[in-house]
Amino acid sequence: MYLRDEIAQQPAVIERLFNEGQEATEAAATAIRDFNPPFVCIAARGTSDHAAVYAQYLFGHALSLPVMLATPSLHTVYKRPADLSQALVIGISQSGKAEDVRAVLADARRGGALTLAITNFDDSPLAQAAELHLPLRAEREFSVAATKTYTAQLTVIAMLASALADEQARWDDLAAVPGLAREALEQSQPIADWAERYRYSGKLVTLGRGYNYATALEISLKVKELTYIASAGYSEADFRHGPIAVIDRGHPVILVAPQGPTLAGMVDMAKGLRERDAETLIISNDDDLLRAGTQALPIPAAPEWLSPIISVMPGQVYAMQQALARGYEVDKPRGLSKVTITE
Repeated sequence: MYLRDEIAQQPAVIERLFNEGQEATEAAATAIRDFNPPFVCIAARGTSDHAAVYAQYLFGHALSLPVMLATPSLHTVYKRPADLSQALVIGISQSGKAEDVRAVLADARRGGALTLAITNFDDSPLAQAAELHLPLRAEREFSVAATKTYTAQLTVIAMLASALADEQARWDDLAAVPGLAREALEQSQPIADWAERYRYSGKLVTLGRGYNYATALEISLKVKELTYIASAGYSEADFRHGPIAVIDRGHPVILVAPQGPTLAGMVDMAKGLRERDAETLIISNDDDLLRAGTQALPIPAAPEWLSPIISVMPGQVYAMQQALARGYEVDKPRGLSKVTITE
């Protein structure tokens, strides 16, 4: 089973990136400093778009750089691209074949922007369109549902932020991530023992906040791709503004709630969900919150800015185990292909 293997490969991919990618990352950071962009624009689709959401929080917090998400349709459908001439424009794509993402970088480069591609293939159209390229070094990913390429994208983004911040402490934190990833996967093994409980559920909400808003979005996508149920990911703050009305007795809700400034809000949300008799599936390294959930999905302690690399892993395992419990093909979900071309 490719999906199971690729989930298990993630610690090694992260370790390879850390060991082999620092020189290229530092070189890219030097070029970015020389260009001195006032803002960043990121073009991406699907899973890669969730990596871009992570970058919004990380670049904003670590570098005080505002980050906007591109609107590729302005480039390909409406033919009226925004003026990105002063920006650092990043394109993120596992395959590097997303045509609309490539078009954003090509237009931006012609207009004078500094362009950077984050992809898994040096010879891809996206990598060729950009001035700078940071490879994922994830080797080929066979399963349609992206796992190791997603955490590789997060790792590249974290490495780039560390190089730009020029803080040794950040590199020291990154060095521990492969070991933390191995621990997170070991702690995810019990999910197989209780996944059957949710076999017949046709709905799911995933919640996160801050850095882990991206994690909530990505876990929701993995569940949709693999189990075909109506799953939705939200910021915990946005969820309070209306969507919480959908929660009733037995509704499964995954809360991504590692320790950090967002934990208090997530604890309060978990309490409110229990009052509505929801099933709370808690991804956290806070023992009190884990004990209070219907199901505990523990993760090791990590700096909050790196926690999305770790916290998505139990969600990946949960989505896979749900697909297996339902008898679905996990490597080739119906109606999907590995490379999606949007123009």
